[in-house]
Amino acid sequence: MALLIASISLANWPARAENKVDFAKQIQPILQQNCVKCHGPEKQKAKLRLDSKEAAMKGGKDGVVLVSGDAEKSELYRRITLPKGNDDIMPNEGDPLSKEQTDLIRDWIAQGAEWPETAAAKVSEPSNPLAHLPADFKPGPNEAKAAAKLAQAGVDLRPIAMNTHWTEANFRPQSSNVTDTVIASLKDLSSLTDLNLAGTKITDAGLGAIEGLTYLTRLHLELTAITDAGLAHLKKLTNLDYLNLYGTAVTDAGLQHLKGLPNLKHLYVWQSKVTEAGVKNLKAALPNLDVSTGAELAALVKKEEEKKEEKQEEKK
Repeated sequence: MALLIASISLANWPARAENKVDFAKQIQPILQQNCVKCHGPEKQKAKLRLDSKEAAMKGGKDGVVLVSGDAEKSELYRRITLPKGNDDIMPNEGDPLSKEQTDLIRDWIAQGAEWPETAAAKVSEPSNPLAHLPADFKPGPNEAKAAAKLAQAGVDLRPIAMNTHWTEANFRPQSSNVTDTVIASLKDLSSLTDLNLAGTKITDAGLGAIEGLTYLTRLHLELTAITDAGLAHLKKLTNLDYLNLYGTAVTDAGLQHLKGLPNLKHLYVWQSKVTEAGVKNLKAALPNLDVSTGAELAALVKKEEEKKEEKQEEKK
């Protein structure tokens, strides 16, 4: 989620009434994008879940992480503000949260960490996307060789959780060095369910390597050169639950390739070329799909800018 508002310039968010933080619009998306993957239905690292108010307030094996009304005493806030590279930073993969995001969480906690029941239900609503994958799955004969090739490129194929054969691969830390050639061996990794290609140098043609990964449930393509042509390679990924296209050149035409993905529940198209009309058309085919366009944040920024302009006019 650090990518969502990395390019948005907001003033600091003091905990004033007029700057009341909206959990559903401002906090929930951050949790969903950065936290629920490791602290939700699929995984519970440190026995902590952040997909419902009850679980979040309960804390994990290290104790309470949210102290309502006091961000400085909240372990969650401490973890998300640690310097990059610290062993305890959250999230511990990918980019740290932006200052705008950590300020939002700080103010939300200071304002009482309100978590409406309707919002809580929305977070915990999705079922485990892995639940319907075959229990008797066995990796293909070339999987070990393909995994070894990825390791040479600095990317580890690892289990998504203990005692499971399903795997994940994160290319983002090596992003500037990841090209179509590097990801070519993905075609043999049939156990892959979670793939992060964000910020890499892959092209539309390169995505041909993943079109046969039918058990893939999560795919990050944000900040890549992927266009509509690249999405044509996703047509067979019928188990896909999450797809991030933030900052790509994808248009409404590209969304047509996603209409045959019945399990797609979460789609992110911030700062792409997708329009509201395109989103509406896709949702007609996939009524259970939640599409985040960033429109609400754009409106928020516009409102803040208008306030600044009004103040400047008053000073003249």
